[in-house]
Amino acid sequence: MSVPGWPTAFRGSLAVAAGLVTWDRLRGPRYLRIFPDVYVPVGTEPPDLALRSRAAYRLVEGRGVLSGWSAAEILGASCGPWDAPAEVTVPGRDQRPRPGLAVRRDRLHPGEITRVDDVRTTTPLRTAFDLGRLDDVVEAVVGVDALAHRFRFNPDLLLNFGARYPRARGVLRLPEVLTHADRMAMSPMETRLRMLLVLAGLPRPVAQHPVQDAVARTAVWLDLAYPDRRIGIEYEGEQHARPEDVLRDVGRYTGLVDAGWRIYRYTKYEIRDEPNRIVAQIRRALDV
Repeated sequence: MSVPGWPTAFRGSLAVAAGLVTWDRLRGPRYLRIFPDVYVPVGTEPPDLALRSRAAYRLVEGRGVLSGWSAAEILGASCGPWDAPAEVTVPGRDQRPRPGLAVRRDRLHPGEITRVDDVRTTTPLRTAFDLGRLDDVVEAVVGVDALAHRFRFNPDLLLNFGARYPRARGVLRLPEVLTHADRMAMSPMETRLRMLLVLAGLPRPVAQHPVQDAVARTAVWLDLAYPDRRIGIEYEGEQHARPEDVLRDVGRYTGLVDAGWRIYRYTKYEIRDEPNRIVAQIRRALDV
């Protein structure tokens, strides 16, 4: 007897019936019950969104699919906030929300469902349509950007869903979200940084602008840029803290400064804690 999701995220009753584990062990320190009858092994860190999403799928397996931030996570376009709940879509009302679980009640067209390994999720386009209707316009743009970049589609394709589902919750916000969307964005934090500037009334920066070095025959790609003013804005994620990347970035930024560029570098801490300072610095740089 095979147990779906074993040993990552699984139904406890099925695992016990298959002889893979006992109820006593499931209730012990080695396993964590995330949802009713759904367990995961205890790790050194709390379960992340990917693991919680797989657990949520086991809860609704046969009745629903992963959607929203969970679908994006499993599809390889991770973009949800750190505290995003696992999310499922079910056709009826036989699944109620629980702590850590968001439930959408909707009927999906078969063409809006795909499978990743042993988990069913909404397709990239349907997932982007769902995220693009969020109340928070910034997070809506983050979701659309991430999926459009990962799967190389034009965000305006989501208007087809808007025409198909004109009464869907939040559909009237979709055109505004699409005016801000940019499939060139390389990361959710890059999108959040861009939206911080745009919503503050600053001109929209160019995403992933190439700065060419004709002599070396190479190019440096800036996360955000105002090319006519030679202003570059970089989001520095944790990968830039690795020793080899620190050394690489030294030469990279020296070359940009030598070519007449002003470079502004920000981390998640400035974006989260000092957004007004970021806006003020870029406003002064643009002299607007």
